[in-house]
Amino acid sequence: MKKKQLLNFISNKDLFKQVDHVLDVARNTSNKAEERLFTNMIDPFSALFDAMCQGISLEQWLEQEKSRQTQKTLQNALGGFHQEILGSIPGWESMGTGNVFDLKNEKMKIIAEVKNKYNTTKGNHKVAIYDDLAEQLKTKYKGYLAYYVEIIPKDKAVYNKPFTPPDNRTHKRRPAREDIRVIDGKSFYGLAAGDPEAIKKFYNALPIVIEELLGKNRPIGNYGRQYGEVHPFGSSIVSDLHKSKEDEKSISSVSNQEYSKLFDSVY
Repeated sequence: MKKKQLLNFISNKDLFKQVDHVLDVARNTSNKAEERLFTNMIDPFSALFDAMCQGISLEQWLEQEKSRQTQKTLQNALGGFHQEILGSIPGWESMGTGNVFDLKNEKMKIIAEVKNKYNTTKGNHKVAIYDDLAEQLKTKYKGYLAYYVEIIPKDKAVYNKPFTPPDNRTHKRRPAREDIRVIDGKSFYGLAAGDPEAIKKFYNALPIVIEELLGKNRPIGNYGRQYGEVHPFGSSIVSDLHKSKEDEKSISSVSNQEYSKLFDSVY
């Protein structure tokens, strides 16, 4: 039986494909966490102070550090995740990796560079992005609008304004132009999908997709996807506790409320 379409601006096929890619990143990162932990040269002084201030053992601290490094890798993958999701909306095209910008919409005459968070890009890198976008507008994409997209804004801000990053060398900002703009994630998802609530609907659909891809009610380290593959994950991804249907319903309801509060704290 054909599955119900979860979102009206992206197909289930594209949605599941991109979520599955992030889950693969998380799985691979989790599998290699132990090896990477010591490759990255842990500062023993920092570990000592941090563990003792928290009142935990070194072993507990190492587990915490593995989780932190896994989370960092996952966050790095999310910029590309949003790029591919937005690029799957009809009319939009993801430019892949290694290009000057991330997204293009020929009908709307828009090009965009997508970053996961307002502070993802530091210092003169923003100036370089501005200059690259300006060059594209002068040459191949005359008459287009260029956007620098910050999916997670600072302090729940909503904005769509000229992008004027500061240049650390000259101590001046790049000149304001109406065709080179910075925009928050909620506003850009709304623009791309033609729905001001697009990012919230997308966020609310993710638990459904993730749960199905992980394999509902399967224990960690031995869950299967729809293709029957086995993907070992850490306990930070899924719980291996066996619960009754009533418990699951109750916990699911509480989790949904918590996820909703988390979303509302950002947008």
